[in-house]
Amino acid sequence: MSIFVLMAGGTGGHLFPAMALAQELQRRGHIIHLMTDHRVASYGDAFPAREIHVVPSATPSVGNPLVFATAAAKILWGTAVAWQKLRAIKPDAVIGFGGYPVFPPFLAARLSGVPGILHEQNAVMGRANRALGRFASRIALSFATTQHADAFLGKTVLTGNPVRDRVRTVASSGYQPLDADGPIRLVVFGGSQGARAFADLVPPAIVELATELRARLRIVQQCRPEDLDRVAETYRKAKVSVELQPFFSDLPERMAACHLVISRAGASTIAELTVLGRPAILVPLPGSIDGDQKNNALVVDAAGGGWIAEQATLSPLSLANRLSSLFGDPAILATAAAAAKTLGQPHAVEQLAGLAEGLALGKHTT
Repeated sequence: MSIFVLMAGGTGGHLFPAMALAQELQRRGHIIHLMTDHRVASYGDAFPAREIHVVPSATPSVGNPLVFATAAAKILWGTAVAWQKLRAIKPDAVIGFGGYPVFPPFLAARLSGVPGILHEQNAVMGRANRALGRFASRIALSFATTQHADAFLGKTVLTGNPVRDRVRTVASSGYQPLDADGPIRLVVFGGSQGARAFADLVPPAIVELATELRARLRIVQQCRPEDLDRVAETYRKAKVSVELQPFFSDLPERMAACHLVISRAGASTIAELTVLGRPAILVPLPGSIDGDQKNNALVVDAAGGGWIAEQATLSPLSLANRLSSLFGDPAILATAAAAAKTLGQPHAVEQLAGLAEGLALGKHTT
């Protein structure tokens, strides 16, 4: 039995793969602690850890000296807090899942002599992971080609991006091709910013579809509370069957049952879509400094598992035209589903857990 401290920012994109690893390591009899930031309150209740530790952190900005100095001071404070907690926990190894909230505890682990793995979920290595890479014993990658990872070739290993147990549970359910006259199941989601954009784009696009297509649609859409009424009204006027919620706890099951997904292109979303083998229209979050979501989506698009759509050029009419084309040719959707499945890495969590165990047993050293 070993003690592992998992470190992740308090958002789903970082916490979900950390959660998957925690579940697997617990099955193998190990003790898990989680170090994260204050945002964990939205997700942390379900995290399988003996204890959850909130560590101060900040994102440095070089544009404003005062902001940079304040962030640096908070990072130093967080490092001191994490160092004290690590002394009490006495972990055999730590695993960080990216983002600046990982910076203080991972640095504290290095200062304490505890070996660590950094996991990179995206096709572009994040700035925090690049800064911490020199302190890592191993760097686990999700994509065979990952930008900026070349600087760490001696310590990188391809494991894939772990997905939660409930995703793997439904991954064996095959894609059900769209019947010529049957219901069309569409799932739309994308986090808070995605939900806002899709509330503006998707309902008016559905209105543009032919009446016979609208009658067949069965839509599940994530929607911000403040947008629920106006989105519901648009669908009501279009006579479309829809289920709207701010959050779907059973989203993996909904995705497994659908014919098409419209979503952002975050790393966890890509991992789940490809493990399930479901086609998607991917709308990368615009404005990202490193373009991580766009690069994630390009991998899927190049393999034929989905279609990238830039938000800046996407309109309700262009989206309606794309949907009409796809729904009018079920074979295209089925082919894309099969292509997406080829990218899936359902055993990523076992690969990462094995790497963590090896590090804890001293097979790899810093």
